[in-house]
Amino acid sequence: MSAKRERVVVGLSGGVDSSVAALLLKRAGHEVIGVFMKNWEDDDDDAYCSSREDLVDAAAVADVIGIELEAVNFAAEYRERVFAQFLREYRAGRTPNPDVLCNSEIKFRAFLDHGLALGADRIATGHYARVRRAGARAELLKAADASKDQTYFLHRLTQEQLAPVDFPLGDLAKRRVREIAREAGLPTHAKRDSTGICFIGERPFREFLARYVPREPGPMVTPEGREVGRHIGLAYYTLGQRQGLGLGGVRGGPESPWFVAAKDLARNALVVVQGHDHPLLHATRVEAVEMHWIAGAAPDLPACLAAKTRYRMADAACEIVATPAGFRATFDAPQFAPTPGQYLVLYDGDVCLGGAVIASGGGTDRSDRPVIAEAAAHPT
Repeated sequence: MSAKRERVVVGLSGGVDSSVAALLLKRAGHEVIGVFMKNWEDDDDDAYCSSREDLVDAAAVADVIGIELEAVNFAAEYRERVFAQFLREYRAGRTPNPDVLCNSEIKFRAFLDHGLALGADRIATGHYARVRRAGARAELLKAADASKDQTYFLHRLTQEQLAPVDFPLGDLAKRRVREIAREAGLPTHAKRDSTGICFIGERPFREFLARYVPREPGPMVTPEGREVGRHIGLAYYTLGQRQGLGLGGVRGGPESPWFVAAKDLARNALVVVQGHDHPLLHATRVEAVEMHWIAGAAPDLPACLAAKTRYRMADAACEIVATPAGFRATFDAPQFAPTPGQYLVLYDGDVCLGGAVIASGGGTDRSDRPVIAEAAAHPT
């Protein structure tokens, strides 16, 4: 955080992380203004919508800290820039990650613009990440608490978006954040972390998706073509998914569990296999498109870097090369279920370099033997 007094506009969500971010900025002597972002309003009266409760909590935190709070409605921007893309991807049989778009299009675009209009020198959020500045260049670094690092979701930010941003929690462990909140008497100190997709929350995902994507039942088949069950619609499954197939199979039991291995869009068929180690669920090569480099330009390629194909996976060594369609990552070890529509996020040590949209994954070895794999981003 800057040592001089500045006007900082903080995204105050009503959770413990953003609460402590605002508190630390206030303690550092800055003029702090809280902004509560309302990004979804289609079902405010739904049992799963927590925006009203979150606004009450944000207001209570602002009162304890002694800062102003403004509620701003970005629902129209969210529907146009994030939700529309979310639906397009699901209808195309891919598995999108709207949290990434929410950060690049809402929290660090619409909110950033609003904060600057309020005269902010900087904006801040409760994300677990760090920014390192070297002259005019800003680098996105992993958080000190590796278990909470959120750079995966921030990898599409630009230099212009990172330049005025502070992440006050970047050097703190999550347990310390809760201690600070409790010691300061913040009403959110014990509030449970939110889970689920940013606008869906913890509602049943299939129930939500059914409002917008029609069910188109079809066969569940083995790679050999044997029908073993029926699915309710390809959009309702993600490759790598185990739960919700209705095919039985108990871990450690006499029959191995079933996993989704591929989607055959032409036949409206869901390809399923048995066993987590089935070769169709693993890939060493990932094809990606729409690469975004945080620095604004690509490093020298080919390059040996580390990458994640899912948020919760460990960094994995790979070689990145440019291809006519985009980029290819070739991993030293097979990766479980890279997901078309999800993101390949690249790292050089602690520095997040950027990422690309996964188009396909293949090859469980260095040969050209094709393998299609996709991972479950949100359980259904």
